[in-house]
Amino acid sequence: MKQQDYHNSITVPLSANSAFENIINVAGWWTASFKGSAQKVNDTFSVNFGKTYVNFKVIETVPGKKAVWLVTDCYLDWINNKTEWKNTKIVWEMSSKVNETKIDMTHLGLLPEVECYIDCKKGWNFYIEKSLFKLLTENKGLPDQG
Repeated sequence: MKQQDYHNSITVPLSANSAFENIINVAGWWTASFKGSAQKVNDTFSVNFGKTYVNFKVIETVPGKKAVWLVTDCYLDWINNKTEWKNTKIVWEMSSKVNETKIDMTHLGLLPEVECYIDCKKGWNFYIEKSLFKLLTENKGLPDQG
């Protein structure tokens, strides 16, 4: 049976390089409470949502093609297993066609059987389908202001 990690995709009228640059601009679409850098391999960054935080290390980047972020630490305030995301990976993959780029995001380890799956799926759907899409198409995302 295939593992069913969270996955979402959007297609935007931009080059893969432009899409990549916007994805690594985490504060532009995910949260204004962003510290660090997501630009290159070995960069570290954190995102905060009130008491909740997630720390990442960039473990792979291929500009215009792929970015992989490893969760090195976290505290998910609203669930029992506060470190449920630790050692999970967020994988961004871009593929270009004429005048558009498909962006695939997979959260490896965010599975239907884990505690935060339903809430995290809703959150990711909003940040990818609404906020990141708006940043990519209108140059203004909807990041959390916490």
